[in-house]
Amino acid sequence: MREKRQSIPIALLVLALALLLIVAGILQGDLLSTLGKAIRVCLECIGIG
Repeated sequence: MREKRQSIPIALLVLALALLLIVAGILQGDLLSTLGKAIRVCLECIGIG
């Protein structure tokens, strides 16, 4: 039980850092670039692109 209590603050810290980096990427205009790359990878993966 003690390990679970210690991991909660770490999980919250990682979540907060992830959200901060997502917002920073959106503010820099990287959203459309990343989305375009993700679409190309998915299409290549299933053999369409």
